[in-house]
Amino acid sequence: MFDSKWLIVVMPDTIKAGLWMLGAVASFTAMAIAGREMAVELDTFEIMMFRSIVGVLVVLAIGGYAGTLGTISKQRIGLHAIRNVCHFFGQNLWFFAVAVIPFAQVFAFEFSTPIWVAILAPFFLGEKLTKARLITVLLGFSGILFVAQPGVIEISPGVIAAALCAIGFAGTFIATKLLSETESTTCIMFWLASMQLVLGIIFSSHDGDVTLPTMVTLPLVILVGCAGLLAHYCIITALKYAPVMFIAPIDFLRLPVIVFIGASFYNESINIGVILGAIIVFGANFYNIWSENKAKTAMQANN
Repeated sequence: MFDSKWLIVVMPDTIKAGLWMLGAVASFTAMAIAGREMAVELDTFEIMMFRSIVGVLVVLAIGGYAGTLGTISKQRIGLHAIRNVCHFFGQNLWFFAVAVIPFAQVFAFEFSTPIWVAILAPFFLGEKLTKARLITVLLGFSGILFVAQPGVIEISPGVIAAALCAIGFAGTFIATKLLSETESTTCIMFWLASMQLVLGIIFSSHDGDVTLPTMVTLPLVILVGCAGLLAHYCIITALKYAPVMFIAPIDFLRLPVIVFIGASFYNESINIGVILGAIIVFGANFYNIWSENKAKTAMQANN
């Protein structure tokens, strides 16, 4: 009889990585769709608050099952706070953007996050702004101009939010890299969900009016809470099986998938300029990854 476990064992690592990345693509896509649907009833702060409630419960459940709750500590609480403030505002801007501008434009701007990491890394990680990274930045910003299309597309609050969310995510990435040197995944995810829950409560209740999820939006809230955690878990797992150079092109599948969904279900037009800009941004990111990998290989060969 056919044994599915045997298939998993003999499956090449690249295929395993590809399947995990398809899970990440599906999770990010689901978040965007659910975020737009929820925006009809909930504002972004309320979405973040309810999403974080789900996140805390999921982290505690999985951490308890895995026996990793003991790794949660306050040792670097200040850096956790910086990371989660960056992520909170970046994610709020992202949720706002997916509700008011085409999906493709939001995702294209989001792909510029590594460009901002390349700019900020010398200041916060002590990394050099190499020639390859400088080329990445210049190419990346040319791609961003194609995406924004100033003078062609109105620079609306949604466009500004989509552009700024990438900076917030870059801050999150840098802080996460620093935290990952000493902190466990459970610790990072616990403080992520907990701190953003506090921020969500503060900002969603500032006007004294908090809208509770209805029977329609409650499943979407749960979906967003689980999909956000699942997306990052899928990426982390995929990286265990294959290098970033293999993973990055698969992540880019998010764009054609969301373009198809936007055109088919939300009557969004396919803007060639946005698609071209996204390709340029992706190309810049991939060039940076390729250059870093080449330099690392050369260094290992010399040693």
